[in-house]
Amino acid sequence: MKKLRAYGLTLIAALAAFPLAPVVQAQEAESVEAAGPAVYDAQVIATYPHDANAFTQGLLWHDGALYESTGQEGESEVRRVTLETGEIEQRQPIPVHQFGEGLALWGDELVSLTWMNGEVHRWDVATLEHRGTQDFPFEGWGLTFDGTSLIASDGSSTLRFLDPATLEVQRELTVTLDGREVRDINELEMIDGMVFANVWFTGFLLGIDPEDGVVRQVVDLRGLVPANRQGRNDAVLNGIAHDPESGRLFVTGKLWPNLYEIRLVERPGVTAAAR
Repeated sequence: MKKLRAYGLTLIAALAAFPLAPVVQAQEAESVEAAGPAVYDAQVIATYPHDANAFTQGLLWHDGALYESTGQEGESEVRRVTLETGEIEQRQPIPVHQFGEGLALWGDELVSLTWMNGEVHRWDVATLEHRGTQDFPFEGWGLTFDGTSLIASDGSSTLRFLDPATLEVQRELTVTLDGREVRDINELEMIDGMVFANVWFTGFLLGIDPEDGVVRQVVDLRGLVPANRQGRNDAVLNGIAHDPESGRLFVTGKLWPNLYEIRLVERPGVTAAAR
């Protein structure tokens, strides 16, 4: 089972104690960072079926369809999925001994990470034909593309910006909330110039400023989790897809039977500033 390792108390663990109602009233602040990020809830627009056997690692929207990468050795694959039905239109296995991870679109290629196997795979987005493999010296968790660089997470507080062709590291960024590092950054998605991230084993998304790593937004999705747990501790929130043309936003989780289209609604006068 993926990443079942102990990890220290993080700021997100503190956020998990927040009630679902508004929590911290924003006071006058000299800067956005001082006040803390804005807090958002999710309004569910639509609910769609999702493969409850899919250990979702990466999710993206392209040309009218969802693309998904899944994990677990012997079960990992990349696939194209029909949104309305959850039907798998096409699929390709990742090598049986590897654990599939994050997924990003670059040009006409899908780029997929592996967890601890030290390899990145490239796939033709139209056919899912395997185009090649590259060495990768880091753990692979989440992956997205910002229009210039691939951005990868490794389960720490670090985001790496990579040359999309060579995977050479261009720069690194530390994710912080109220000046403290946030670990367990997982699945990634670019949304309106911000890097949105799942935080492993929490019900939160973070909106991260790609210039300085500061968390500007916290999205509370804990209300979606209970209906999808099915008694599984590893059935956690993971999977973000955004259609930049329509603005539609989709989220799901590992082994979840549902995928949601959501709209973010800001809690007025509330921030997640550390207490």
